[in-house]
Amino acid sequence: MTFRSIRFRFIKPLTFLALLSGLLFGCTNEKEIEKTVARVLSENPEILTDAIRNNSLAFVEAIQDAAQNAREEMIQQRELDERQKFEDAFENPLAPVIREDEAIRGNPDAPLVLVEYSDFECSFCRRGYMTVMELLDRYEGQIQFIYKHLPLNFHENAMLAAQYYESLRLQSDELAHQFHDQVFEQHERIRNGKSFFDSIAQSIGADMGKLEEKLNSQEVLSRIEEDKREAAQFGMQGTPGFILNGVPVRGAMPADHFVEIVNELESRGKVNL
Repeated sequence: MTFRSIRFRFIKPLTFLALLSGLLFGCTNEKEIEKTVARVLSENPEILTDAIRNNSLAFVEAIQDAAQNAREEMIQQRELDERQKFEDAFENPLAPVIREDEAIRGNPDAPLVLVEYSDFECSFCRRGYMTVMELLDRYEGQIQFIYKHLPLNFHENAMLAAQYYESLRLQSDELAHQFHDQVFEQHERIRNGKSFFDSIAQSIGADMGKLEEKLNSQEVLSRIEEDKREAAQFGMQGTPGFILNGVPVRGAMPADHFVEIVNELESRGKVNL
């Protein structure tokens, strides 16, 4: 071993420790400590590499502990953020437009108002459909449901399905409701597009001439665009998205999640069931 290697092996660590003791026990702020330590390690990287090499097991354990702590902190922060959003939603509820000719399902005077922004081709929206059916049954007479459109560009048949729904709604709300249910009940057939939608329309007794007449009309297209703009206004980028008495729910959450919101609304005196 050369004199130079001995000198660097012993003097540099001692110099580093002396420097740290001066920083730790002197009148120095934290930023200065960080800057000085960073500079010393930058100029003398072997201090750190030697420490790691000589204490590899402890180093790995420390990294694992740090990663676990970071994960736990992220989860806690995410929970705090979500709780804050939840609180904000109750204090500053969203207000979707309920049009006079809306195809309302359930009791139109019900205290619970559930609005969905959906894509007929979305598999998660099929889950959403099942949740909606469960909620309509659970809160029968106490809930009204409004279906709105958010057809996503990468779903080939989503926009056309929305057009069929709106064209049928112009004939009757019941036809629109039946079409809605049949699309989701036979969801695997949606890839067939127009032929699938026509078969549903015929089976539920729609006037096919009137359907075709309105299918690509400005009245129908504008209606869908209104829904899309409203969804964007509320930050609904994916599907399904819901608003229950002003409280947003993003994604195909289970019915229990909506029940919790209803219970919270009741406990805050914002709804009386």
